[in-house]
Amino acid sequence: MRARLALPVALIAAISVTATACQSSSGDSSGSAGKNTPSSASGAADYNPTAYDKLKDGGTYTSVGTFDEQGNPFNVNGTLTATRVWAWYNANAITFSPTGEVQYNPDYFSDVKVSVKGGNQKVVLSINKKAAFNDGTPIDWTAIKATWKANNGSDKEYAASTTDGYEQITDVARGKDDKQAVITFKGVYPAWPSLFFTFLHPKAAKVDNFNKAYVKKAHPEWGAGPYTVGKWDSHSGNITFVRNSKWWGKKGKLDKRVYVNLESTAGINAFKNGQLDYVSAVDAESLKQVKGLKGTEIRSGGSPFVYSLYFNTKSSVLGDKAVRKAIQESIDRSQIAKIQFQGLDYQEPLPGSGLFYSFQKEYEDNVSSVLKYGPDQAKKELDAAGWKAGSDGIREKGGKKLEIGYTLMGDDPLGKATAGALAAMLKPVGIRLTVKKADDADFSTILSERKFDLFLSGNRSGDPFGARYLCEMYCSDRDSNLTGAGSPELDKEIRATSDIADQDKQAAAANKIEQKALQNYARLPMFSGPSTYSVKKGLANVGATIFYSPLPETVGWAK
Repeated sequence: MRARLALPVALIAAISVTATACQSSSGDSSGSAGKNTPSSASGAADYNPTAYDKLKDGGTYTSVGTFDEQGNPFNVNGTLTATRVWAWYNANAITFSPTGEVQYNPDYFSDVKVSVKGGNQKVVLSINKKAAFNDGTPIDWTAIKATWKANNGSDKEYAASTTDGYEQITDVARGKDDKQAVITFKGVYPAWPSLFFTFLHPKAAKVDNFNKAYVKKAHPEWGAGPYTVGKWDSHSGNITFVRNSKWWGKKGKLDKRVYVNLESTAGINAFKNGQLDYVSAVDAESLKQVKGLKGTEIRSGGSPFVYSLYFNTKSSVLGDKAVRKAIQESIDRSQIAKIQFQGLDYQEPLPGSGLFYSFQKEYEDNVSSVLKYGPDQAKKELDAAGWKAGSDGIREKGGKKLEIGYTLMGDDPLGKATAGALAAMLKPVGIRLTVKKADDADFSTILSERKFDLFLSGNRSGDPFGARYLCEMYCSDRDSNLTGAGSPELDKEIRATSDIADQDKQAAAANKIEQKALQNYARLPMFSGPSTYSVKKGLANVGATIFYSPLPETVGWAK
């Protein structure tokens, strides 16, 4: 899950910690952040993988987290936070290995068959006979159909995160019985597992419920799985999940899964005091505080995250493409990377794509093909566009100053350092950057109502099918395109990629189109970074998992 906030369920927006935009200070178009930079970001996983029967029965797992404004991950305003919470009390029917191989959960889908006939793909999902929602409603073909209907774009009343893939489905029908769903596509859709890795209760799929029922609320009666909601505290933001007595599969190993609503600094302190079992170390300072604590260990690996700088093309000054291009040419991404990764003993090439990661074979550095770092060039282009330097050095045009807002979430020191670096980079070019602080709680509103000029935000991919998200990111008619950039002509090219059945050919086409989309200079991939966590020893199947989302019942404490 992108623009009212949002991303496709498997590509979800997350609050930024830091960032900026552009090319290496050396003028090198390779996108490297330093001489000894590796050719790709880390693709390593580190999460203490432990078999189910090697886990203790019982215990509690507590970490920082809360519910978000919109708790339905299929909704355009669904976030990474919402998706993680959803997964603890709803179906996890399809997951992926750390490297992206598809894994079917037999507790939901007892059999899966995929075939192609006459150029059209058919997927037959046989659903576990015991599978039922918590209110007693059987999980059957109607849940698959309801999920499709809510997301396929046929009813514009649904604020769906993405219609991609769903709109390619021509029918969801009853199979040999109610427990079999037959899904027919127009053409072939290789990324189909990303459409039904979870699904909606038919009641939750009614338009009013889809849009509003999960706003700051849980609906455990519409959920399913080894855990259900124990306590959902709308005042504190804390959540407790407990074992679900109606679960038909392997029981959850934990007695309780607890999310505590804390800001990042308070979370680090709570971990140091033994109140949390797991905490993210996002920068050198937080890593320094948690490293070496007795009874804990650091787990670090790759990350299917990319943080991008978004330009609101609907704002008055940034509606000028020349201004957007000049800003991107004036920002030295390699310096931002140094700020971000200082003290982490980590390096990566600067990201060149919002679709794929440099540890994936499909990846191409599309940014370097359209953008070169060049403040001097930026000055010339602003001159040509009629922006002339004023007496204070800030450019003006038609009596209007070239002043851009930068929305900074929360009080994270790394975020402040990034904002300061950005302002320092733009000032010599004649652009004034005004930092506007906002609370983390306003994240969804800022994006959904486009209350920003420049905004740094990260997206996490829940699956390896990057080409699937081309339209989510770049189609001009999608709410999920945070920038508002694009054109009907480009939209047509983007949508044509969904007709390419071969995944490698589809990825190649998506890369070429992303290069065109990046020439709108409205979105700039900034950095990915490592996934680094401090974890109490013995906590199993938790950490840097890349594309893997461990099933809730497999999370616990090693014997």
